[in-house]
Amino acid sequence: MTREHQRPVLQPTSDFDWIIGSDEPGASHRLAQETSWALLDRVRAGADPAVVERVVGLASTGPGIDDIAELWAREGTHSLAGVLWRLYLLRRVVAGDAEGSAELFRRGSAAASTIDPVVAGAAEPVTPASIEELCDTILRGAFVGDLGSALDRAASYCRIMALGAADLADTRDVHDDAHAEQLTKRALRYSTMAQELHAGARRWRDGSLA
Repeated sequence: MTREHQRPVLQPTSDFDWIIGSDEPGASHRLAQETSWALLDRVRAGADPAVVERVVGLASTGPGIDDIAELWAREGTHSLAGVLWRLYLLRRVVAGDAEGSAELFRRGSAAASTIDPVVAGAAEPVTPASIEELCDTILRGAFVGDLGSALDRAASYCRIMALGAADLADTRDVHDDAHAEQLTKRALRYSTMAQELHAGARRWRDGSLA
């Protein structure tokens, strides 16, 4: 799928810094659009495995994720920047707690009555390493495969994680009210993100992703 969009222009560092902190209406939004589409175009056009892995690795290996957040985190799912940020965020969460993420995924898969575990496609047995690889694969697919399919796969992953968090909240409810409440909120956040990613996939396919 192709999309016409404004190509980014090279600017002096002082101009770039001004845009990042600017109060000009729409400046940060335009920059988010330009950088996300430029990155997607560049990776797809080059298809260099080393470049792809560096782009994927931003979520787990260095401060690059902070730069992405500065540009894209406020964008909604009507935009490429918004959906790519959500994919990076999922990977970042796993980087911070792979064991906990694997536990939620196992619980969610056991509780699921849909094909979401199949769509998400984690390797069995589900381990911290397999969850990390799953999120890497989803993110990689956004750049070298079909973005709509990657977003649908991520949405399934989030639905499973929501089920897992809700299930764990139920078991903790009688022991630790505060932790149970935290897990319930996490389940809601995963459920909301699943809806957002699904909407992003639909927009990608109908050409309305900004």
